[in-house]
Amino acid sequence: MDSPQHTAFYRFTPLADPAAAAATLRELAQGLLGAIVVAGEGVSGALAGSKETVAAFEAALQQAEVLGGALRGMAFKHSACAVAPFGRLKVSVKPEIVALGLPDEHGAVDEHDASHLAPAAWRELLARGDAVVLDNRNHFEYRLGHFRGAVDPQVHNFRDFTAYVEARAPAWREAGRPVAMYCTGGIRCDKTAPWLRSLGLQVFQLEGGILNFFDRMPDAGRDWLGECFVFDRRIALDTALRETATGIEQVYDPALPDEAWRLKRARQLDVSSGDDPG
Repeated sequence: MDSPQHTAFYRFTPLADPAAAAATLRELAQGLLGAIVVAGEGVSGALAGSKETVAAFEAALQQAEVLGGALRGMAFKHSACAVAPFGRLKVSVKPEIVALGLPDEHGAVDEHDASHLAPAAWRELLARGDAVVLDNRNHFEYRLGHFRGAVDPQVHNFRDFTAYVEARAPAWREAGRPVAMYCTGGIRCDKTAPWLRSLGLQVFQLEGGILNFFDRMPDAGRDWLGECFVFDRRIALDTALRETATGIEQVYDPALPDEAWRLKRARQLDVSSGDDPG
């Protein structure tokens, strides 16, 4: 039997009836395992199954009759799996597809604006050396791996990121330093970029996130140190998008309260369930 394929995707698009959208997605995802989150602001998901089933699901999502065509042209990020990364299918309706504790007043999300840099352009920006390279993930994810020269905002809960940026934005503005921001798949950056601009910052973001950089840059190890954490049973990937031998005990620090509960939950599930595809 072929190894399963992992697909990750998201789309910010207004959904008038998230519950109905979730029911549609649940039906289309039959035969796959993983997690989909639906909210009034859009859809985010991470699923796995046979290549044929994944391809059929992706094609179905983009049909005009599915959610009024709202998901047409959506990007999918693929990676291989040695074993099934999920144990069940879960489709949830939540207030947001990714909760980051941002202030209510900020601009609209635009997944395709000029601030998105393709991997090669991202590398060029990093080489300039004038940008604040900002890791928009949790502290334990940064600790496991990050771009060379990136700063760690020490995110232990979702409001830590905003506090970190607000405290430093005036100095970054005064120095004329742009912010080059990245996350695993791009969703956190897409949602936070308008807020950073509202603080008067020039913002760039890595298109498609770390996973896209690994996929498009065969020599990604030039720019990346360590591994990339993923919210499923694979735990971590190397720069060739291959599963590593890293286990949950090596990811979470039980001395830190926010990581202690993550470790406890992961132990209870044996592995991370992947309920947070963001």
